[in-house]
Amino acid sequence: MRAWDGQVGPRYRSGEPAPGTSRERFERMLAAAEYLANHIHEAPVWISPCLEGGTPTLTSGSSIYPAVQNMLLAARALGLGATLTTLHLQFEKEAEAALGLPPDVHSYALLPIGYPMGRFGPVRRIPLTDVVYEDRWGQPSRDL
Repeated sequence: MRAWDGQVGPRYRSGEPAPGTSRERFERMLAAAEYLANHIHEAPVWISPCLEGGTPTLTSGSSIYPAVQNMLLAARALGLGATLTTLHLQFEKEAEAALGLPPDVHSYALLPIGYPMGRFGPVRRIPLTDVVYEDRWGQPSRDL
């Protein structure tokens, strides 16, 4: 996918893993993301959450994301692989035309859904105490 090869992939590859993530795990996540970018057209289902009207801004579609999270959780509960991507928005007009959207309807995300390949088990989370701060960055929360 052009967005991955030209912008997103190089930016992520030059970055550091998130706190609590090993370099090995980070590299596996990047490989999976790149695979998805190159094979997204093979997903049997795409859901494209949209809003009608107006000119899209960075925040105008923000109300969509709680619904998207619920769809992702439901897919996982059913044993389906799904993810949220916005890579297609790098080529917004082209993508919206390919999706057949009317001119006043805008896509804010794309959820490819299908049966997962390989290992698909419980999600591992790092402890909240490693990422939740109170009052200022780096100050541990007293309530955790």
